[in-house]
Amino acid sequence: MLVIKNLKASINNRDILNGLNLKINPGEVHAIMGPNGSGKSTLANVLSGKNGYKISGELKYQGENLNDIPVEKRAQKGIFLAFQYPLEIPGVNTNNFLKTSLNTIKKAKGEKEIDTIAFLKLVKEKAKELGIDEKILSRQLNVGFSGGEKKKNEILQMKILDPSLIILDETDSGLDIDALKIIADGVNSSRSKDKSFLVITHYQRLLDYIKPDHVHVLSEGKIVKSGSSELALELEKKGYKKIN
Repeated sequence: MLVIKNLKASINNRDILNGLNLKINPGEVHAIMGPNGSGKSTLANVLSGKNGYKISGELKYQGENLNDIPVEKRAQKGIFLAFQYPLEIPGVNTNNFLKTSLNTIKKAKGEKEIDTIAFLKLVKEKAKELGIDEKILSRQLNVGFSGGEKKKNEILQMKILDPSLIILDETDSGLDIDALKIIADGVNSSRSKDKSFLVITHYQRLLDYIKPDHVHVLSEGKIVKSGSSELALELEKKGYKKIN
């Protein structure tokens, strides 16, 4: 699904990723953990295609070189990023945003666009699964939403768009336990042999609910240790400084 070899990334002449290597197979869930400033969000941004970074190294998704593919094309190819701090977009209706995004992806794949009736049925079904009040779907995108509502809305987008590579950038940040469980359930119900997840988090608690196949420790722009889900428990007990 995803192959990263010797990835280096810098912005404003500051090196952030310093030779990162990672391979994610279809159907796998990988967790990236690390202290502030280790490069976790930069990795998410680079994978999604965010502008402003100078990068080098091998970055392949489903066998295709990503380096020169812009952010919108990556989204159309099935790469999805759930933000740590989802943006508010005044004037953009949530339902319209979701429908337009879905049809843009369908059009890029040469598929028939979804009509309004079929879309409303789909979005109501997925919203119900996530405990989302249908009323917020008619509101402006993320405007006036609580932190938990914004994060649920990100997972709703994931379920509607049905991507192949899902990157969760500290989606657990600021969530209470009930919202955390709902989001984890949304992720777990989307796991399949054709999808891969990269879960970026500071804390082990999210991994109590989303069980990763592999856990990696990121430090100073490199993965310095990898292991099973037990590694996350070790990090919780010892902290990052004692992990070699």
